[in-house]
Amino acid sequence: MKKDSSHDPNAPPLTRIPIPELRDTEQLEKRRAKKEASKALKLDNDVLPSICLYTLLNAQQTTNETSAICAEISDDSTLLAVGFSDSFIRIWPLTPGKLCGLKPASELEHLDKETDDVILRIMMDMGDDLKILFGHSGPVYGLSFSPCRDMLLSCSEDTTIRLWSLLTWTNVVVFKGHCFPVWNVKFSPHGYYFASCSHDRTARLWATDNPNPLRYFTGHFADVDCVQFDPNSNYVATSSSDRSIRLWDCLNGQCVRLMTGHKDNVHVLAFENSGRFLASAGADKRILIWDLASGHLVADFAGIHTNSIYTLAFNRGPESIILASGGLDNRVILWNMKALMDDLDFQEMTPTSMPTIKSKSETYLLAKFPTKSTYMLLNHFTRRNLLLSIGAFHQASSSSSLSSASQ
Repeated sequence: MKKDSSHDPNAPPLTRIPIPELRDTEQLEKRRAKKEASKALKLDNDVLPSICLYTLLNAQQTTNETSAICAEISDDSTLLAVGFSDSFIRIWPLTPGKLCGLKPASELEHLDKETDDVILRIMMDMGDDLKILFGHSGPVYGLSFSPCRDMLLSCSEDTTIRLWSLLTWTNVVVFKGHCFPVWNVKFSPHGYYFASCSHDRTARLWATDNPNPLRYFTGHFADVDCVQFDPNSNYVATSSSDRSIRLWDCLNGQCVRLMTGHKDNVHVLAFENSGRFLASAGADKRILIWDLASGHLVADFAGIHTNSIYTLAFNRGPESIILASGGLDNRVILWNMKALMDDLDFQEMTPTSMPTIKSKSETYLLAKFPTKSTYMLLNHFTRRNLLLSIGAFHQASSSSSLSSASQ
């Protein structure tokens, strides 16, 4: 049965969470995103996304002093940031342009701020192919770009979260509050708010203009390993080493869903595009799909991945067609989410009734793409539905560099 497209009367209003008024740059970026999304590839069973794999060389997570731990791509797919064990953050451009900084204040005074291209004119003409951000005193475990990619969040073993300006390439705020290493940090889809999680068994909600947490999410019995916002920024999902997943209300800090079913640590979460479904995966090599309206498990994709899963990504667009997964088994795997949605009986999915769990993984498997000894750190769909994958090559050598190959 197909999903009812009418508005859910039980869904929270879009204005439930206070969001500051959009800046001019954010409004411009939203218009750009809408225009680019109109050119997106229409995916289906016969039209799969092209995949571009970026391989980090000499960055294996072994004894290498500069091993890659995490990776993030900006929403417009123009920047790649990688966090390393040496406490540095390295940023590369994914387009032919350079990484430029803001012009000096003396030059900015003479610019006409009413022109359409003022965003480009405030930047210096010369730039670099690589920027290195340093400020943390321990390995960097999580990164997140702001929606309009002028800011970057990072979290580290040193217990801090840092906010970086990508206009000046400097650290502008240090957020302190966690007592132990911070494992993950994530901007909300609307910017301004962000969430973090830590070894101290808590997750926290912050705002970029406040040095103190706005909400504390407590309830997990072990490390909170991953945080993820729903598409409307109303809820934060967390996963933990206690093998559970919790959904928190950002408005009042209450836990509104508790989901159990994983048999090992849960490493990654991803919301389906409508926000109703949540995908989770981890060390048990399984991908579980949850219906958040009822809180029940609806699908269990097991037996395909042969090692821990660290990245999940849904395609762009209003409808979830494809889910891309990857991890330590050196493969990118595509799943048929449209077929799963068509097979679900939405009348059966209520809080008081257990739905039939779809567990035949092969039914929803679209394709497997093996890599050459490269484990996956990140899958990311561009606005046009090209799939970008970031991985680290197994064999260690002398210096860290970045290469690109298409599949």
